[in-house]
Amino acid sequence: MAGIPVYRWHPACEGLATVRQLRALWLRPGGRDVATPCECPRRRHGPLVAYLYSIEQAKPAGPMTPAKRAALPPSLGMCVPCARPEEQRVAVA
Repeated sequence: MAGIPVYRWHPACEGLATVRQLRALWLRPGGRDVATPCECPRRRHGPLVAYLYSIEQAKPAGPMTPAKRAALPPSLGMCVPCARPEEQRVAVA
């Protein structure tokens, strides 16, 4: 990735997003290369690096196919309930 700019953690450019941020927008990188890395320095270890992709070049995420829909209930059934139900919390949206 020589020759591309490296941004600091917070002032990343508009129009760029991480894979998680693209997923929240129902998008995917679509085989595109990383537009630029974004680094957050740390004291004891190497920097944290987030790879940013262009939102404009991102492709729509794949639709929910019948096979994906059929695989969803069994995977949700694998969740292990908490040992103490009184400590379960309701997810806040």
